Amino acid sequence: MNSRIAAVLGVSLLLATWDGLQAQSAQRNEATLRAVDDRERIAALKRDVPALERLWAAELTVNAPTNKVLAGRDAVMALVHGGVINFSRFDRTIEFIRIDGDLGIIMGRETIRPVGNAPGAGRTLQRRFTNIWKREGDTWRLYIRHANLLPGAPT
Repeated sequence: MNSRIAAVLGVSLLLATWDGLQAQSAQRNEATLRAVDDRERIAALKRDVPALERLWAAELTVNAPTNKVLAGRDAVMALVHGGVINFSRFDRTIEFIRIDGDLGIIMGRETIRPVGNAPGAGRTLQRRFTNIWKREGDTWRLYIRHANLLPGAPT
């Protein structure tokens, strides 16, 4: 009888340890994805082309500020080079994050202040966003992005 109890306790301990390790792994993955998402925000703010090229997937698809869907990193990068993606302020608040296998979904709100040739230049704009990240090897790359302006939001 004692060996049965010991076996049950041993299995229970193993399962609890496994669950704890899984939770720690999920927390590390989430923290990593949050950090990568913030690096992308800062790279967009600074128009840091080398960083954006590392962070954006070659297949990046974006609902662009030009009101068109753009497919491919090069098409989106053309907006950076052309000054359409150009900000003096870019704040992002994450409200939801989930990682499912090799996909990470981040949703929330942003405050931007476009400048130069960017649509809405000179105004402070509020928008909702969804970033979908794809794990490629041991790194994350932005795969799909949607952001839309909030109608009637204060400027």
